[in-house]
Amino acid sequence: MLSTAPTDRPAAEAAISLLYESAGLSPPRFRWVSSPLLAFATGEPGRPGQLGQRVHGLDSTVSRALSSLEADISSPAATPSRLFEWWVSKPLSASWSSSVQPILDAAHGRPSPLLNWHNRLRVGWVPSWSDFGGMGRSGSVRVWDALAATVSACGPWWWPDERVCVISDPPETLVTETAGDLDEVRPHCADGPAVRYRDGWELYFWHGTRVPEWVITDPTAAAIDREPNVEVRRSAIEHLGWPAYLEQAGMRLMATAPDPGNPGFDLLLYDLPRNERVLVAVNGSVERDGTRRRYGLTVPGHLDDPIGAAAWTYGLSREQYSQLLHRT
Repeated sequence: MLSTAPTDRPAAEAAISLLYESAGLSPPRFRWVSSPLLAFATGEPGRPGQLGQRVHGLDSTVSRALSSLEADISSPAATPSRLFEWWVSKPLSASWSSSVQPILDAAHGRPSPLLNWHNRLRVGWVPSWSDFGGMGRSGSVRVWDALAATVSACGPWWWPDERVCVISDPPETLVTETAGDLDEVRPHCADGPAVRYRDGWELYFWHGTRVPEWVITDPTAAAIDREPNVEVRRSAIEHLGWPAYLEQAGMRLMATAPDPGNPGFDLLLYDLPRNERVLVAVNGSVERDGTRRRYGLTVPGHLDDPIGAAAWTYGLSREQYSQLLHRT
């Protein structure tokens, strides 16, 4: 799913042809492209941008195979598969949603029209099939063997059509970080594109959030203040750092106080225009890399005490917040 190795084109075409044949369809013609962007932007003469007309026979065949597999691994004989689903299938599916789907959406310019098809592929079930499938439902064996071979050969970067199947080369760079309780991954790179294809198409991500290039290469307070998207602004401030952002923005530090809910760290309260203020705090829990994230919260302009401002963000009184043993 996240491989950057060149695709074995003959193996990919053979696996997809077998999948089509399993659905009672003739093998398609293949069109190879250098990136998903070109997969959506180009097409047959007279049909540009028409990628992804639903292949009903293939769609229903994969759906039936999935239902059969779900019945297999839910049987009493497959009790271990429940643990397998939790520790393998779930993080794979979560990694698909965070790492693959944003690339497909970016290629199309909006949420991919093929989302239902790619979700039906259910990449998280492929290893389940390898370990637990084929228990008495031989009608699905050929389909799942072909699907597993396809995913192994070309990952998620293929789109079926009635007569033509489009396959993209994988990215040459795909930088991810581990996130979440089940070790799922998401794209992140602090010094360049997290996703880059060999034709030059590239995407930038900050801890799983897709951002413009400037957020990674040249974050400034001026650019941040011009940015309308809240998540992009948050990502840019995190990358620049709250102290640098506040200094560049010319915000006035009003007060500091030790954080009662996070011993050893201070709360900082800054003045903002428009009768607002920013409370800068350090996360009470440690990140996976051992660091603690510094973040800012907008609070009402009438608050002039950092502890009172922190209490306000939790819906507590100053006295209640001061008695916290630990803040998360």
